Amino acid sequence: MMLLARVAVPVPLGRAFSYSVPAAMQVVAGSRVLVEFGRRKVLGVVLDVGDREPDVPPEKLKAIAAMVDPEPVFPAELLAFLLELARYYLAPVGEVMRLALPAVERSAKERLQGVLGKTELESVGRLVQVARALAPEGGGPKGQAAEVLAHLRAAGPTPVAELTARWKNARSAVKRLSDAGLVALEQQEQSADPFFARAVERDTPPELTAPQARAVAAIEAALGDRQAFLLHGVTGSGKTEVYLRAVESALRRGGGAIVLVPEIALTPQLVGRFRARLGDRIAVLHSGLTDRERHAMWKSLRSGEVKIVVGARSALFAPVADLALICVDEEHDGSFKQEEGVRYNARDMALLRAYRAGAVCVLGSATPSLSSEALVRSERLTRLRLPDRARARAVLPEVEIVDLRRVGAGPTGHRLLSLPLHRALERVLEAKEQAILFLNRRGFAPSLICEGCGHVLSCPNCAVALTLHRSRGERLRCHYCDYAIPVPELCPDCKSSRLSDEGAGTERIESSLAGFFPDAKVARLDRDVAAGAKSERVLDRMRRREIDILVGTQMVTKGHDLPDVTLVGVLNADAALSLPDFRAAERTFHLLVQVAGRAGRGDSPGRVMIQTWQPDHAAVVLAARHDVDAFVAREMQDREELGYPPFSHIALVRVDAVEEGVARAAAERLADVARKAAPRGVDVIGPAAAPLARLRNRYRFRFMVRSKDRAPLRKTLLAVARSGADRRVRFAVDVDPMSML
Repeated sequence: MMLLARVAVPVPLGRAFSYSVPAAMQVVAGSRVLVEFGRRKVLGVVLDVGDREPDVPPEKLKAIAAMVDPEPVFPAELLAFLLELARYYLAPVGEVMRLALPAVERSAKERLQGVLGKTELESVGRLVQVARALAPEGGGPKGQAAEVLAHLRAAGPTPVAELTARWKNARSAVKRLSDAGLVALEQQEQSADPFFARAVERDTPPELTAPQARAVAAIEAALGDRQAFLLHGVTGSGKTEVYLRAVESALRRGGGAIVLVPEIALTPQLVGRFRARLGDRIAVLHSGLTDRERHAMWKSLRSGEVKIVVGARSALFAPVADLALICVDEEHDGSFKQEEGVRYNARDMALLRAYRAGAVCVLGSATPSLSSEALVRSERLTRLRLPDRARARAVLPEVEIVDLRRVGAGPTGHRLLSLPLHRALERVLEAKEQAILFLNRRGFAPSLICEGCGHVLSCPNCAVALTLHRSRGERLRCHYCDYAIPVPELCPDCKSSRLSDEGAGTERIESSLAGFFPDAKVARLDRDVAAGAKSERVLDRMRRREIDILVGTQMVTKGHDLPDVTLVGVLNADAALSLPDFRAAERTFHLLVQVAGRAGRGDSPGRVMIQTWQPDHAAVVLAARHDVDAFVAREMQDREELGYPPFSHIALVRVDAVEEGVARAAAERLADVARKAAPRGVDVIGPAAAPLARLRNRYRFRFMVRSKDRAPLRKTLLAVARSGADRRVRFAVDVDPMSML
């Protein structure tokens, strides 16, 4: 027997590894250690420590090289939760720990300096490299380097990591610009946290409506009692105020709270509300934090100095002391599901963490997910209703369905700017009110087609058409791999000059409106113009009435409170209905109700116009009536008849490889493994090519595993996960997938 520590290391393997504990070390579960793994040294997390027989010969057993933390970074409750998350999603435990870990702070780096070389040390903690434009406006490079330089001139100093997220070859472009003396590269700590840069006035809590008061009372009574609630309130009903009162109540009892939002950069108003009520005693976790800031925040939460954290899905892993409450705002939003790496759903795991911690969980939405509706039916969630808007004169907007088969285009000539919508925009501008137009397609046009031979210019790396962009120069761009080329003068197939841009994106709509309404202030909110904190600048301009018409993608559907918006136009409600996904109708319904909820939140009544080629589709008709209950009843019936969630549990096994034949053969072999391992009642469907059959030069196949019970599904998936694949193939098991593409 000897003292051994089981250590989770950040590698894609499904188990932890044993290391001996040197006599001088006081290693405890939840702390970080430096260990030798293969020929390199890596950071790991100690899962447990105890006297036992080693599972390898003594001569092969390695000792822990160094301690990183004087105390655990994970409290026992959080460590146990992370282990359960890894088990549920069949995720490598080391990858889960890395996902939840804070950055290594400087003092820890100094302690490790003698053990690690400089290169390895920099891989442990992140350095922020910032690019800054030096040259004035004028001539310069061409291609992607020109786009990067134009961005730096407009946006100012930008982290290189942020540039590479937008342009695939940004690092090489920045190096060329630096070599040419057009850009300076420098290491710097990022500026102060943007969520705390602006002072806020402390607010006075408003008088609660009767439904709000009942909801707050129910949550307060449940604190300390492991209960879970669905806060089902119409748009503008005051769900945030309920969260605030519940958090205040948890604080008064000495507890801590986590508030999860779909995308933190798009919800600065919520952060502002919390600061106005609670002061700066909150932590806001977001991607813009430096390593030092993130680690300081982690320590203040772990010690109990700060007891509230607001953030996107990763905030679920914050080490909040005495956790008493977790609120999940817009719980239906697909952003809570991580689609790469550890594919977890923060909404589902919030319920698990709250239960394990003895805390209350509140899921809030105007359009609850069918998963949550099923939990209400099974009495695992208690519904709390907010049926009316909180403001005295604010009522739900009137909704009109515009049948695009029967109405013509307005004066702009574009079908998506129909004549009824055009007239409604004229009335809004005359009344000096504001409008939002929603189109979930960025760019100028979704494709460029040759009228001579019909050739569609497509991405060489992905099985998708290239999107035409004009705001950053005439370029065709892939929205999946970021491949981009200048717009050609001739068709690459037949050399015809008759190239036609088909369809419309947000750029084209913005341009058309600006041209037809020259006196109106038209702006756009999508990923191309509003990355990160820049979205708040656009929304702030909207709140200050510096924008008359805001055109945007799904970013405009989030919970923004813009009281002067009286018109919302949905330009194409059918876009998501045709996707090969059993959730297509549910997603469309959620989007329509949420974007409609941006209208009429102030004193003036709101109006919503939903343009569609399918005016009789249930998702469209019931969204126009704001009838959530009727949609849920209908969709639940369809799901039960087809055997889809929430009446079954499913997983997707995704397989990809550079060669199509290799990917297909691997998918067929893994599906065969699943069929042989599957107990009675487990269906294995497929494999087949994925709807996005090729992505980033890799061919993609997938198959579904479905079961009414979790245990047999897990048994089947374990067999698949353990069977492995050769080095040419990547495969991933996605439990409870949100996307079927």
